[in-house]
Amino acid sequence: MPHSTIPHGEWPSPITPDLVVAASVSLGEVLLDGPDVCWSELRPAEGGRVQVVRRTSDGANHDLLPEGFSARTRVHEYGGGAWLVDDGRLYFTNWTDQRLHRLAVDDAGGTPEPITPEPPTPAAYRYADMRVLDGFVICVMERHDTGGEAANEIVAVPVDGSGPPQVLVTGPDFVANPRLSPSGMQLVWIQWDHPNMPWDSTELCAAAIEVVDGTVRIGETQVVAGGPGESVIQPVFRADGELHFLSDRTDWWNAYAVTEAAIVERTQLEAEIGTPQWVFGMARYGFLADGRMVLAYASDGLDRLAVLGLDGSVTDLDLPYTEIASVAVRQTSVVFVGAGFDREAVVVEVPIEGDVNAPVAGEPTVLREARDLGLDPAWFSVAESVSFPSGSAGERTAHALYYPPSNPDVEPPEGEAPPLLVLIHGGPTAMARGRLDLAKQYWTSRGFALVDVNYGGSTGYGRPYRELLQGRWGIVDVEDCISAATHLAEQGLADPERLCIRGGSAGGFTVLAALVQSDVFAAGASSYGVADLTALAEETHKFESRYLDGLVGPYPEAKSVYEERSPINHVDQLDSPLIVFQGLEDEIVPPNQSEMVVEALQAKGVTVEYHPFEGEQHGFRKSETVIAVLEAELAFYGRVLGFTPAS
Repeated sequence: MPHSTIPHGEWPSPITPDLVVAASVSLGEVLLDGPDVCWSELRPAEGGRVQVVRRTSDGANHDLLPEGFSARTRVHEYGGGAWLVDDGRLYFTNWTDQRLHRLAVDDAGGTPEPITPEPPTPAAYRYADMRVLDGFVICVMERHDTGGEAANEIVAVPVDGSGPPQVLVTGPDFVANPRLSPSGMQLVWIQWDHPNMPWDSTELCAAAIEVVDGTVRIGETQVVAGGPGESVIQPVFRADGELHFLSDRTDWWNAYAVTEAAIVERTQLEAEIGTPQWVFGMARYGFLADGRMVLAYASDGLDRLAVLGLDGSVTDLDLPYTEIASVAVRQTSVVFVGAGFDREAVVVEVPIEGDVNAPVAGEPTVLREARDLGLDPAWFSVAESVSFPSGSAGERTAHALYYPPSNPDVEPPEGEAPPLLVLIHGGPTAMARGRLDLAKQYWTSRGFALVDVNYGGSTGYGRPYRELLQGRWGIVDVEDCISAATHLAEQGLADPERLCIRGGSAGGFTVLAALVQSDVFAAGASSYGVADLTALAEETHKFESRYLDGLVGPYPEAKSVYEERSPINHVDQLDSPLIVFQGLEDEIVPPNQSEMVVEALQAKGVTVEYHPFEGEQHGFRKSETVIAVLEAELAFYGRVLGFTPAS
């Protein structure tokens, strides 16, 4: 059919806000329990609750949690690792009370039983990252009854709820990844102290463990690997008892093994197997029955799945997935969450076939289908990796994923360049993701170009790139976002008069800082963004309470730097229209951060909109919130940029 000629931004699109959220889920961790595969689903249509799904050997999928329960933990506030299925029992932290519960997976419709004590105040005791040993759940416990900073410990909880948690590891500021050897005689874990984050400096520790007369005891702690300047993460025992872990000691997160003689490097990739441990339960590798490692790694901003042969060779598997998460390995296959630029995330199982040192991917079996969008793939904009000069004199190279406008039914007026949305991820150490995201296609199908920036500080390009943000948050990220926009405008891929910038959390800070520091952007959108670094340093939760020491400087010694970098102190330089979204129950970036900016711009007479949402925390999880944000933001850009949206 002939194309209609319609200006960018006004293109009609079937990718509506309702479609973005309709039956949408965010797939979480994948865990194996004998022949069963289990995974978690965050469901916006159910108020943002997290359900655990079990797939049995007959190919049927079963929801495990009854109404009123949600497997989500508040440890570190970001959570993750909130559940475990072991030998037919589900153990999980319930969102509303943060107590640990158990449920027999065959007990359809049964009521979960709490196995941890009622805390002295609501949610004072929180649990994550679980394993089972001889009648106990070994896990991380975060206590908020200390009268000061929360305490993070590794504890043993009786699976029948017959007693209080027994503390096994205490003292470090943070602990994670408690893992048990196949014999059940050794416990390993990761620990670190302020001001480090887990991607800065951690230690891999080990101790003997035993259960005697209902008491769990551990022996003397030994530091196996890690230390200053080395991030050690994700310890995994192979079936033969050999301990593996990921370390960035070569500036890339590679795999290592602990042998009797020494620590041995298993991979030598200039790529990242590891990812920053913002949440618990992350898994990027595992082992087949013959001892070969199946691993995911990121290169040039995209994920790949590979097999480490017994001869040390790394062979990529030919699979259509550019984002891979939660790798769980069986005897002869791998199960993971996979997505691509032309497909939403699925839970998929892939047999590993071929020669032992020349593996190939067998026919994949999708265990959890993506939703049927009913759309021709021509509607989907496929991103391409781009690199461009950045810095004050173009001395650095920055990276991004660029999405052109895509709509099979229309074309723009001749010579008209599209408006551009510069998207800032909420890391700062995160990375732009290589997957079909309808929330992005919502914009590209309406005639916007979009660039998802992996600014300096992002993961996927090695430790030196990740450390570009040290002491320079609000500088390097801003430079790279401005450079991404101007680079695309110079290439004729974006209208230099209609450049917009949007981001949430740390990305919201970069949005505000960019609007303060430059006049490149015609408008901005900040979701739960940081406006006052001083307030963030004084008010935020324990996990990130010293994060800014590295990104900005030690506090309060460097308070003047915090004040200088805080956008709230420079609203006199902010003249671009701004729309602000904020969850009113956000414990990470409290609402007052957004409210300060809005009030200051209102007093100044700058165009500003504020949209607060009851019942939302850090990151929006409810369908109605996501819909409201998309509709309000599109209408806002229409008013500011001078177009009338089709819907």
